[in-house]
Amino acid sequence: MSTLEGTTSATLEGIVDTSRYPLTDLGNAAGRAILARARRELATDGCTVLPDFVRPDLREVLRREGAAMAPQAYFDVETVNVYNVDVGAELPEGHPGRRTFRRGNAFVARDRVPEDALISRLYSHPVFQRFVAACFGLPALHELADPLSGLVLNVIAPGMEHPWHFDTNEFTVSMLTQEPQTGGVFEYCPGIRSAEDERFEDVRAVLDGRGERLVRRLPLHPGDLQLFQGRYALHRVSPVGGDTARHSAIFAYSERPGVIGSVARTRQLFGRVLPAHLAAEGRAVRGDRLLD
Repeated sequence: MSTLEGTTSATLEGIVDTSRYPLTDLGNAAGRAILARARRELATDGCTVLPDFVRPDLREVLRREGAAMAPQAYFDVETVNVYNVDVGAELPEGHPGRRTFRRGNAFVARDRVPEDALISRLYSHPVFQRFVAACFGLPALHELADPLSGLVLNVIAPGMEHPWHFDTNEFTVSMLTQEPQTGGVFEYCPGIRSAEDERFEDVRAVLDGRGERLVRRLPLHPGDLQLFQGRYALHRVSPVGGDTARHSAIFAYSERPGVIGSVARTRQLFGRVLPAHLAAEGRAVRGDRLLD
């Protein structure tokens, strides 16, 4: 019997296509198959997509709720590098961190995402959290204690992009809520680095346009659930074209409770910090010695 069995929720069943994704009974044949595929693809590709995770009849609700939040995104075009370190940092000649990009995506902070929005109800639901943890092969996941991060809406306006970068977390959960007219393609290089090896030459090849063999492109549609290991995979969202912005929800979790973002990173993403960030500064623990 699955550990999720017996904890079903009408609210969750009203959002997720549970006939396709039996979150409360992962011990049955369909549930075992879903977990097996997710774990296999994460192990081999660093990414898996669960199509139409949200019921198809709710796609317009998902889009409309995201569009209503989007004007509250903090927008500030920045010059960045793939490691999110100071672009003025002293790095050796030819180091990929010396390459800079224009980051034009924006974020709606967690405290401005309505609690009754579909993405909020998913993010905080214990059954959904345990399902995501099971897909990653983890015993449990915790919501971030950060009052601004955790659940955010990523907004990429026409003409903008989210350039090549690595994630701070080892895993990311996201869901497209609005497709752009053109562009806005998720591109990634699975396993391009490891906790022991930055593999700067491969990273530089991708940034120089010489690493096409390392790049994969992933078609995503509103309501698809994407599980991704972005700590070791260089990735980006290509420039958005047309007149429609690209919106995606990012569900951030941690293997340990109480995680709060740094003051510098929080101010960069949201243009503000709260007392919780100031109080937590300096308590972060790194799990590896990678550059970012």
